[in-house]
Amino acid sequence: MSFLSVKKLSKHFGGLIANNEIDLEVEKGEIRGIIGPNGAGKTTFFNVISGFYQPTSGSVTFKGQNISGKHSSEISKLGVVRTFQRAALFPDFTVLENVVIARHLRANNSLVSAIFGNQKKAEEANVKRSAEIIEFLGLGDEIESLASNLSHGHQRQLGVAMALATEPELLMLDEPVAGMNSGEKAVMVGMVKKIRDEWGVTVLLVEHDMRTVMNLCDRITVIDFGEKLAEGTPDEIKNNDKVIEAYLGADDSVA
Repeated sequence: MSFLSVKKLSKHFGGLIANNEIDLEVEKGEIRGIIGPNGAGKTTFFNVISGFYQPTSGSVTFKGQNISGKHSSEISKLGVVRTFQRAALFPDFTVLENVVIARHLRANNSLVSAIFGNQKKAEEANVKRSAEIIEFLGLGDEIESLASNLSHGHQRQLGVAMALATEPELLMLDEPVAGMNSGEKAVMVGMVKKIRDEWGVTVLLVEHDMRTVMNLCDRITVIDFGEKLAEGTPDEIKNNDKVIEAYLGADDSVA
């Protein structure tokens, strides 16, 4: 049984078919990439899996449990957590405070009770765990910095830290290196590999940067015109004539 199983998933918006009977099987411990041209339907597919859109038909199963049609908050509590292209940070709070708040919001704990000491031990544990996550992701030097003062790359890392604060088993990353320079991209690639290798978190990501996808993912699923076009290892995808024609073209950045 696959860790994440998607069967004949379709999503229609009126007469527009954004996703048409897409299948996907992701194994535990895998880093899987989803790529495709602009408008191919990959973001819609991502949103249906994570519960932000309801499927028109088909099913999504996580660890044997059907999560099709569940609200994103329910899916998050089951261990499937996603980030967004623009990280939803609290700009006037520190890095540590952002991660602590993320733990409260996802756990549905009361910030008021924590502030007034009704859950002192639980709050101390939350702060300790948040600091561990921040250190693990290489943001230890910025732990007391305001989120608004961070570089773009560090803000994206903080977004991932906030997602990890919920202790996910499947982490869904929406264009994790968007807007980054080459150095920041390299840091993010190393960070995602570390999350998988050392914490055992399975990763599913949508990304346009082909060099990042090829260097990071174990397997890649290609979507075009709302349908699955191809699937395979990075080498198989790079050498797939249909993929080259539909998406990669002559861009030597994938080499």
